[in-house]
Amino acid sequence: MIDYKITEREPDMVMEPLIAYIAGDKVLRSINPVYKTTDTALYYDDCLSVMSRFPDNYVDMIFADPPYNLSNGGVTCHAGKMVIVDKGKWDKSNGFENDVEFHEMWITECRRILKPEGTIWISGTNHSIYQCGYILQKLNFHILNDISWFKPNAAPNLACTTFAHSHETLLWAKKEKKAKHIFNYEKMKTGVFKEDKMKMPDKQMRSVWSIPTPSPDEKILGKHPTQKPLALLKRIVISSTNDNSLILDPFNGGGTTGIAAKIVGNRKYIGIDIEKEYIDLTIKRINQISKPQMDWALS
Repeated sequence: MIDYKITEREPDMVMEPLIAYIAGDKVLRSINPVYKTTDTALYYDDCLSVMSRFPDNYVDMIFADPPYNLSNGGVTCHAGKMVIVDKGKWDKSNGFENDVEFHEMWITECRRILKPEGTIWISGTNHSIYQCGYILQKLNFHILNDISWFKPNAAPNLACTTFAHSHETLLWAKKEKKAKHIFNYEKMKTGVFKEDKMKMPDKQMRSVWSIPTPSPDEKILGKHPTQKPLALLKRIVISSTNDNSLILDPFNGGGTTGIAAKIVGNRKYIGIDIEKEYIDLTIKRINQISKPQMDWALS
């Protein structure tokens, strides 16, 4: 058993106590970050293993982009050509029941470690999002919104047997219905979102967001097959966190959540991924935005 615990959180004393807590003691397998700064920690490990070490009621916001389980012999369009969908072993379905069981395991851990007023974002396609939505309701989360992320530059459907897939769904839910969650309404209403041609100036932010897929500049150091655009994650971070909020991404991927947290500023970020390639990519991206010549304005 871990014989120490984290009690009250001070804004500048979040990362080190938590990292020590996750690491465990002589009884448990040591789990240490492969990258650590004063505001960021990256873990090359299984998300369930790392999250199981978190204290209860500690995280402010979770963004999760779990496997869509698409890599099962289907086809897609890449660079104008038809290719087999093979994102990696992590994206292969283990069958409906096993896929649902996996989603329930990680979402259950998310519920335990979220603060009562904490919120979770889950991104997905029709292949996974309904399973996740069902589990959110089963575990008594309160769903705040389902956001349609419209991709104006989505790839065409080469099979021509269905409508072209041009959006993903994001579910936003809070742990406890009666708890007061963070929503920076005015920033969403009056902010400048140049990438979104559907957002009307000084009007309420609606639940359909028009944001292009990641630009070539966002992939210059490498890419993840389901990489999210920086504009999408900046909007999520700004809307649902405040200064000193602790953000967790259990499926770190290319690290866009952490990059957004760093650009917005004054946030703490923990990312977990089972693929070392993508942890390495995240570190490269963090180092890139740390260069003084890079212009990462919020507008």
